[in-house]
Amino acid sequence: PAETQPEQSASPSPLKFLGPQWFATVMGLAGLALAWTAAVPQMGSAARWVALGIGALAVLVFAGLLALNIRREQLHPEALSADLNHPVRHAFLAALPVSLILLATLGAALFGAAVAWLVLWLLGCVMQFAVTLWVLSRWTRVNVPGGFQWPGITPVLIIPVVGNVLAPLAGVALGEPGWAAAQFGLGALLWPAVIVLLFVRIGVQGPWPERLLPSAFITVAPPAVIGLALLPLGAGPAWSQACWGIALFFLLWSASVLRAMLAQPFSVAWWALSFPLAAFAALTLRLAPTGQPFAFLAVPLLALATLVIAWLCLQTLRGLQRGTLLVMEG
Repeated sequence: PAETQPEQSASPSPLKFLGPQWFATVMGLAGLALAWTAAVPQMGSAARWVALGIGALAVLVFAGLLALNIRREQLHPEALSADLNHPVRHAFLAALPVSLILLATLGAALFGAAVAWLVLWLLGCVMQFAVTLWVLSRWTRVNVPGGFQWPGITPVLIIPVVGNVLAPLAGVALGEPGWAAAQFGLGALLWPAVIVLLFVRIGVQGPWPERLLPSAFITVAPPAVIGLALLPLGAGPAWSQACWGIALFFLLWSASVLRAMLAQPFSVAWWALSFPLAAFAALTLRLAPTGQPFAFLAVPLLALATLVIAWLCLQTLRGLQRGTLLVMEG
């Protein structure tokens, strides 16, 4: 017994593995709440109450994750350092500012423009811009740790690069259309660049690891969000409809990995399905009043996003209870 005691005490705390990737849960919940706000014209006040409930959950999850990540940095500073130097996980750092932007957008959508939402939005936008600059600056580090590596080119890169296109969703209503358009332009410019890199990576290195298969669905988010952002920026609905078609293609393309994905054990990576599905449902709902032939898909897509995210929440709770999620990656 005395000999086995040091080994038992050396077991790492689950908190050590609670990295920035867990903020993807906030992105999914906040995105779903925004999709339900887009359903208010069709469903009335009931949709707004659903959005309020999901939004409150998103805020609670965000506050809990933020507190736990601060504690993690105090107890396990080497864990955050490992995340920031990891070829894939470093990109998840953007999930924090994206969550801030989404929560600010949700607050403005539900309660109207206010200084609190503007401050939250500005903080998220500045952090998102900085993270994008930091991620891309790593690419110039040739032949050094943290530099450009083909294994690091996965759909996860879309989060820091294209999170910038979220800015107009609240920025225009909050009185900052200029900066919102500028940051939108950055994301719109870099989105096709990342898509090209992803397809080149598939040709050069093959697909990303099986445990990251759910991240393929992240490719749905950029065209869906760009389509949503173009509406407050004053672009014609035809541009948003074009984005809807692109998002539909990437949704069907991503669905090709479903069978292999379902063969993998559940992990936090599965939350990659949440925000893209919610954003696509929100875009369909926003375009429904324009009389498009795909308008009949709006409510079914909202139902699908809601069911998938509810399932993700259930599986996450079960995984935490069983101790299968906060563990070292295989």
